[in-house]
Amino acid sequence: MWKEEDNKLHRSLTFKDFKQAMTFMQKVADVAEEMDHHPWWSNVYNKIEIELTTHDASNTVTKRDLKLAQRIDEIYDQMTAS
Repeated sequence: MWKEEDNKLHRSLTFKDFKQAMTFMQKVADVAEEMDHHPWWSNVYNKIEIELTTHDASNTVTKRDLKLAQRIDEIYDQMTAS
């Protein structure tokens, strides 16, 4: 679930292993590049932390962040459904 704090959307995700986390990051990277809207994120083994904010809008949450968050949720749900 996304939380909005300090003008950022934040979500922590957990995967079954490092490989699945890296596959997720690549899928999100493709979408982010397509949208020209890139997340701040970090990864340690099977955990990923993501923050979304729009730098061009004085570092606030905008529709672009909400749209990317929705796409990220779709990818995560698809990958972890099984």
